[in-house]
Amino acid sequence: MILADTGFFIALGNNRDRDHKRAIQIISTLNEPLITTYPVITETSYLLARDAGLIVQFAFLSEVANGIFPVFDFQKHHITRMVELMRRYANLPMDFADASLVVLAEHLGHGRILTSDRRDFNIYRWNNTNLFENLLIA
Repeated sequence: MILADTGFFIALGNNRDRDHKRAIQIISTLNEPLITTYPVITETSYLLARDAGLIVQFAFLSEVANGIFPVFDFQKHHITRMVELMRRYANLPMDFADASLVVLAEHLGHGRILTSDRRDFNIYRWNNTNLFENLLIA
């Protein structure tokens, strides 16, 4: 499974996004399922409505409801870890959606991600030492 961040979903849904063509290319040739988190879905929904319109937002949320990709179900200890990560990266700062993806990477045991957040995911480390592999800009 490949982690999917807000920026990837925005690039898919907004043809004015700088990564739109690359995101379309990736999604059309992807051989692995995507996985994301509810904080990412919340952030994506808001930004799609703001930047691409309600029709695009509704289409995205319909895909989520149809189960096109799994959404990670956090437990209490995951939230504790997210707060720890947000404190560690407070100078960036790290938001809740990004922290949720770091925790998901730790759960899955890999950092393969689709994100337009070039700066932050080059800095973040899963399990404190492991780099993310950004497949959107690879």
